[in-house]
Amino acid sequence: MARTAAFWAAPSALLAWSWLRLSQPHAAASTALWLIALALAPALLPRPRQRLLALVPASVLALHVALGVWLVHPLRLLGRFGGGFLEFYDVRLPFATPLHPRMEGVILVALFAFCACLGVVVAARRPALAALVLVVGVGWPATLLTGPDDLLRGVFLLAAALSLVAGLGGPLQPRRLLLAGVALGAIVLAAFAASTSSAVASGQVLHWQGWDFYTKPAKPVGVGYVWNSNFTGLHFPKKVTPLLTIRAPSRPTYWRATTLDVFDGRNWREKKGAAVPPIRIGGRDELLADPELPAAGRDPRRWIRQDVQVRALRDNHFTGAGVPVAFGPGSHPVTYAQGGVAHLEDSLAPGERYSVWSYEAQPTPQRLAALPARYPEQVRTADLEVEPGVAAPPFGAPNRERQVAVVFRRSPRPYQAVYRTARRVVGEPANPYAAALELEGWFRSGAFQYDERPPQIAGVPPLAAFVTQTRRGYCQHFAGAMALMLRYLGIPARVAAGFTTGEYDRSKHEWTVTDHDAHTWVEAWFPRYGWLPFDPTPGRGSLGGSYTTASPHFDFSAGLLAVAQHLKRPGAFDLRKLRGSGKGKGARAVPTAKTHAKAGSSGAGIGALLRLLVLVAAGLVAAVVATKLAVRKARYLTRDPRMLARACVCELSDFAADQGAKAPPSATLGELAQLVEAELGVSASAFASAAAEARFGPTVRARAAARIARRELRSLRRELRAALTRTERARGALSLRSLGLTA
Repeated sequence: MARTAAFWAAPSALLAWSWLRLSQPHAAASTALWLIALALAPALLPRPRQRLLALVPASVLALHVALGVWLVHPLRLLGRFGGGFLEFYDVRLPFATPLHPRMEGVILVALFAFCACLGVVVAARRPALAALVLVVGVGWPATLLTGPDDLLRGVFLLAAALSLVAGLGGPLQPRRLLLAGVALGAIVLAAFAASTSSAVASGQVLHWQGWDFYTKPAKPVGVGYVWNSNFTGLHFPKKVTPLLTIRAPSRPTYWRATTLDVFDGRNWREKKGAAVPPIRIGGRDELLADPELPAAGRDPRRWIRQDVQVRALRDNHFTGAGVPVAFGPGSHPVTYAQGGVAHLEDSLAPGERYSVWSYEAQPTPQRLAALPARYPEQVRTADLEVEPGVAAPPFGAPNRERQVAVVFRRSPRPYQAVYRTARRVVGEPANPYAAALELEGWFRSGAFQYDERPPQIAGVPPLAAFVTQTRRGYCQHFAGAMALMLRYLGIPARVAAGFTTGEYDRSKHEWTVTDHDAHTWVEAWFPRYGWLPFDPTPGRGSLGGSYTTASPHFDFSAGLLAVAQHLKRPGAFDLRKLRGSGKGKGARAVPTAKTHAKAGSSGAGIGALLRLLVLVAAGLVAAVVATKLAVRKARYLTRDPRMLARACVCELSDFAADQGAKAPPSATLGELAQLVEAELGVSASAFASAAAEARFGPTVRARAAARIARRELRSLRRELRAALTRTERARGALSLRSLGLTA
């Protein structure tokens, strides 16, 4: 019982690590631990039949704990599990646990199933089957989501598989443990040594998810975007197309292509703003004359450089992080607009390169909350319009409610309900930051559902229907609604269009951005800091600052202080609803937008799983063969002819053992020769005579006899291999009997 628990514990921890990382924040730790303990319980029973019988009630209880439905309601149980399973094809990983409880249930069921199966086969002392269950259980989630710890998890997988093979194959002996430790150490060292190679680290060897032996390379494609808002539906193609490769620091950021500054009463549209004449310095166009650029953004020491290579994006904008302040356009004819937007005369083509320098302000919630609501004329004029020619009064303006009433006498009435909703959510904010934070948190609190095919309400503008009726939409709905509500509250805002972070390759220091990363978010203007990003869309990405609830580094305590006065108004949104088990300073962990082809179709997932199985199996085979070869060579590292003769005898004994003809330790040379002839059908008498003379004959003839023994052994091995079938030879090469790891 103790041995079963000991060999089961580490592989189960690896299974939990592999499955729970698919959600963010991770599935409830107490529930997962309870299910893991429940999975172990049947394996601790003494008889196989008792284990199988105990597995039935344990499985019923586990299904109820994970999915919240008893087995007496099979249709509800199947519907909940099936619905959660199908969501993996549509939801980006890691998914937001509060928004997708059925997916969390599927993860918990899978964790219990693999841990329970592992416990049963460990208790039955089936090392090969236990290793197979472990490889499948760890490999499956690896096909869904990759990360920077993949290599480390692979090393632990090999270590756990070898420990199962070594520990379950028979009685624990010092020699077996030593050999297993040597093999494990060699594999770990080889894995880490290989990871330092540029070819391996860049994914050319170990990036097994990209292997495809059946699909012909696709022809190059171009992906273009119309950045103006479209609320009729969204479709991400199943095939993931890399658009940009960006060499930049590893800190996550959003990549902005343009901004949508104009709301025409229904949609957000891009408008080419006032031109900004660049200052050409050393081949770099610096936009220091941009009136929207804060003073800190004019300091080149605060700029972040990005070197961009176009792969499939066909767009007439330069894409960059934060607020771009300088560009290295190369030979492209380009004009620049306020806000750091670059417009090209022609679309970019695959293979072209350019550079961007950006400014990303990192204010704290305390500093933003202390800022006054003072806005430059050009920002107040352009970024408070709620319809063409009609601007909302600025935040904190005298008699503001009366001025808003005048606006609604002239503007479309459907948005009056949107404004009332905004006022209810933010309560009585003491500063613009409190209002922005409240709105962002409200959209991310679970009251809305991300839906790429939202319902349409006839006769109601899409954003009004989204806020007041359906509460279902995608990033354009979330960003468009929050920006409009901020404008009605008197806070300059606009919609930013571009891409979420993408996937970072630490070996190349590059981000890869794909078409599945396309996204829109909100930018609000604050004195001293300029345009700051907020992201109201749940489950699509994460920002990097401590001031936004869309960041895993959000400073929750400081955010609460900034919005404290909203509590004076009954019915206002309570930011404390976002408090959860997040990271950092009391933050609520936010999922990142990374599923890509890793989630893919079922066929792609199965194919990737098979490739992982092949990779791990090949590693195990190589480890066995290499260990045997090392042991054999080590025996011959001597000049003593009698020790050389003994090494020859051990080699023949190992060969026979691997073919199922294991000689007892007390067997003499003659008995070994008789065993080989009886079991394998080849005479070993000539070898036995030479080896006996080398070991026990006169010293002066021992060296010559040892050479003859080695020659006879090579001849004998050739005869033995010729007498065996290919299957028998392969089985012998992979057998662990000669290593003492199986009986």
